[in-house]
Amino acid sequence: MAKQLIVKIPEIIQQRGISLRELSRLTDIRHAALSELVNAKRQNINFQYIERIAKVLEISDIREIIDLVDINKEA
Repeated sequence: MAKQLIVKIPEIIQQRGISLRELSRLTDIRHAALSELVNAKRQNINFQYIERIAKVLEISDIREIIDLVDINKEA
């Protein structure tokens, strides 16, 4: 079965009441880079970005930010 990496940043920032632009400012990550990450437009994930996001949002479990899920190839 195929796997897909899911970035859960939109849910996190919505729960915390901050915008992507504010997250960009807090993490010192370009807004465009965060937008590409959130919208699955990036082929690679910069784990330094994930570390910065986790630190700023006080997240200790990486699975709160990214997850690996099964996808059905037959769809």
